[in-house]
Amino acid sequence: MQRVLATAPSTAPAASDDTAMRTEFPFELPRGYLDSAGRVHRSGVMRLATARDELLPLYDARVQENPAYTTVVLLGRVITSLGALATIDGTVVENMFASDVAFLQAFYRQINAEGTTRIAITCPECDHRFTADLAGGRLGES
Repeated sequence: MQRVLATAPSTAPAASDDTAMRTEFPFELPRGYLDSAGRVHRSGVMRLATARDELLPLYDARVQENPAYTTVVLLGRVITSLGALATIDGTVVENMFASDVAFLQAFYRQINAEGTTRIAITCPECDHRFTADLAGGRLGES
């Protein structure tokens, strides 16, 4: 006599793109990087940082001389594209407007700590709470 075991229906989610790990996040710089030819580059992609990304800047002579330079070196490693630029490195980051570097620092923290580009915001005038997507387009765009 053969014995047949009954199994309960699977409750595990089916494999789909929704369960795949997201490692790259698009962004739009508030001002944009102005290259030597006068072209503005705003749209870019940042990848998740690895432990190596955070450790290697510590061996960089610029960082050893000035620890504040860590941000420049680190962002230069994790930004994979910016507009039509062929390469992105610390030199590009150090020539960005301060507001764009501040945006990229917040974006880096958000995707590496939270795993998302959405942030909670409270209006300073009316105390209304809402969320915004750091990777989203400009106001009025879909």
